[in-house]
Amino acid sequence: MSIYKPAKSPYYSYDFVVEGRRFFGSTKAKTKKDALAFEAQARQQAKKDVAEERKTGNGPLTMDTAAGRFWNEVGQHHANSATTFTDLERLVNRLGRTTRLDAIGDAEVAALVAWRRSNTVRDRTKHRDGTEVPTISNATVNRSTTILLRSIFSRAKRTWRYSFPKEPNWRDHILKEPKERVRELDETEADALDGAVRDDYAKWFEFARISGRRRVETLIKWSDVNIFAKRITTTGKGGALISTPITPEIAEILKACDGHHDEYVFTYLCQRPRGDQKKGQRYPITAEGAKTQWRRLVAKAGVEDFRFHDIRHDVATKLLRSTGNLKLVQRALNHSDIKTTTKYAHVLDDEVAAALENVSKSRKKSRTSKPKLA
Repeated sequence: MSIYKPAKSPYYSYDFVVEGRRFFGSTKAKTKKDALAFEAQARQQAKKDVAEERKTGNGPLTMDTAAGRFWNEVGQHHANSATTFTDLERLVNRLGRTTRLDAIGDAEVAALVAWRRSNTVRDRTKHRDGTEVPTISNATVNRSTTILLRSIFSRAKRTWRYSFPKEPNWRDHILKEPKERVRELDETEADALDGAVRDDYAKWFEFARISGRRRVETLIKWSDVNIFAKRITTTGKGGALISTPITPEIAEILKACDGHHDEYVFTYLCQRPRGDQKKGQRYPITAEGAKTQWRRLVAKAGVEDFRFHDIRHDVATKLLRSTGNLKLVQRALNHSDIKTTTKYAHVLDDEVAAALENVSKSRKKSRTSKPKLA
């Protein structure tokens, strides 16, 4: 018989063979009737799997396998690969390692998104002062969950040649995000940050202020630096190449960092050794270390409502105000689409208004200066 009840389990199990392939597992059913119904569905699915594998060469794709392949082929090459790994691990654990991708539909994704929205920042319930920790933002839910899962599905379809009849309608599960604000530093805030930064992090921070790179993109290696071409090139968001020209100011920063480390440009002096670290020695600034130092920096400087990403906005707005060239700002920020850059166009509103006012004054002047007919 293809169903049976193991001695130490309350559930029936199934065990059958289709075209020489063995399929077995738990039915999660406590009655024979329900177990037989489950077994019939499992047998039907097994026949489809065998036929599909014969046709395409692909066997059933589980979350565990899909996430592993995605990590090896794509995720580990992300600029923020550590975050990608954590997000993939969370997806696998929540959806189930043995869950098949072709069994994931709108209902499963909706439940996943609802669960993720309930998560708090750093998985804490309260701050040290006793106040409640807020839940994560819609943007974090989208990028760490829905968009990542969609990317796995896309990879499986396009590259691994799988098909998914139940594939979710992804648009229905993307949460609305507030329009990204553009934050610019005033001179007082800029001076406060420059004065509060730790000495061993100062060159890294100066580089961030000049280049406008994202936080993870500032952690450059010497192999990324081409002195002869006067350019720093790294892999950034979405695997895109990020290129920054070496200006005289950046050249001075690189010169000051030369000799600190064989591989990484920016380092810090160890104050609290961990593991094999030694106090007073230099070690590469890590993504987590940069994040921690940034939080301490803005707190010490007393600059409110300013994220590290806002440094990028600050560079863009000042550059656009100086040049009036939106295309140039696009290249400086390494935006693939100029539509992304147009959010800074408001910087030119004053200039546009002034130009329109000049046109208006010119027209009025020309009217009043016309000679009267005799």
